[in-house]
Amino acid sequence: MGEIILIRHGQANSAAQDEESYDRLSALGAEQAAWLGDWLRETEPRFDAVLTGSLRRHRETLSAMGDGLGPQAAIDDRLNEMDYFNLGRALQETRGVPMPGPEEFAAHAPQVMEAWHRAEIMGNETFSEFELRVTDVLHEAATPGRRVLCVTSGGVIGMMVRSLLGLDPRRLAHLLLPILNSSIHRVHVTDHGTFLAGFNATPHLDPPDRAHARTHF
Repeated sequence: MGEIILIRHGQANSAAQDEESYDRLSALGAEQAAWLGDWLRETEPRFDAVLTGSLRRHRETLSAMGDGLGPQAAIDDRLNEMDYFNLGRALQETRGVPMPGPEEFAAHAPQVMEAWHRAEIMGNETFSEFELRVTDVLHEAATPGRRVLCVTSGGVIGMMVRSLLGLDPRRLAHLLLPILNSSIHRVHVTDHGTFLAGFNATPHLDPPDRAHARTHF
């Protein structure tokens, strides 16, 4: 059996109002990633391949995780996040829906995903283009007998799960909401298919003194 382990990046700059400002780890994000790297080295076999998106928060997460997880990482732009800030602004321009604060995101994300899916709004790419690049890298990584570690973002993880489970855009949005920073998501690869085997695990944050580090943004 093969396995793909997807890692969401550590906490980024959650106070940002644009993608460029958001794209860097906070001090807590680096700490989350370091704990995750320690946990993976202690509990997981060495990976056959390591992939990371090219965004700064992806590369900083992988760096903070440390060495010894597998061969040198390959950078793959297909693991980069959707441009949610631009999608949110497009929704505001077309429907007058304001950009959300942390408490409004649960209501905002389904509106964005559905409007994007219907091609009523667009950021740097269409919904179909985002879906195609994400499923492409999933299919390429899915090789029986091979273990692949991917450092990416919540939207990419959500889109991979959508592909595996056949979720509609609203359920995709609902799936995105609970994804924690530095969380672990498992996909098992067999001769009979590719299956979701684990979602949103944070064993490296289980100790009570790390409860403060279980963050969504």
